[in-house]
Formats: sequence, C-alpha cells, structure tokens
Amino acid sequence: MKRRHRLSRSRDFDAVYRHGRSTATRYLVLYAFPREEADEVGPRLGLAVSRQLGGAVERNRIKRRLRAAFEQIEGDLPAGNDYVLIARPGLGEAIESRGFDWLGERVAEVFQKERATA
Repeated sequence: MKRRHRLSRSRDFDAVYRHGRSTATRYLVLYAFPREEADEVGPRLGLAVSRQLGGAVERNRIKRRLRAAFEQIEGDLPAGNDYVLIARPGLGEAIESRGFDWLGERVAEVFQKERATA
C-alpha cells in the first residue's frame, strides 16, 4: 500500500474517531469518515493494533496482513474517505488458525457492514 494511502498523523486519527461512524464485528472495529477535501488520493487507511494482541513482531505481522486485505477491496471504496481499522483481541490467533483468505473475508465484511449503515 502506498504511503499516501495511509493515515499517519494523530490529528487524522482523531478526526476519524471524533466525527466518523463506527461499525464492529467480532474481530474488527471500523471507523469511517468522509474527508472535506475531495482529492484524488483515494481511500486512506489507519490501523490500530494494541499490545493485547502480542509483541511488536506479532502486531506488525497483523498490520501487514490487514493492509494486504485492505488492498484487495480498496478499488470498491469511495475515494474521499478515511478509515481506521482496529484489531480486537483474538485476531492474531484466528488468522493463524484460519488463514489469510479468512481475514480478507472479515475485512470485506466489516466494510460492507459500514456501507450498509451509511
């Protein structure tokens, strides 16, 4: 995923948390917020993976897999939105036991659920 498609600044995360809508599933929470400036960057993603999910190596592994799953559905999302995807406890073990395809389905599921409530 290209750097410009990532949320990295604290104020961007805060805007999504404060003004965005949240949707949750068993393993993921998604906050979505339409940006004011409609640029051509496309949808931007921020990830939040807490220390409850493991050490730095495990958290970074989960983030890489979440980014890859996001890239698969990125083309179906509106260009002017920011998203923050929060991993809930138990996600790491579920990915290990069920595989990457399962994770892709869970990420698609939470984004579909968000669009249905919009």
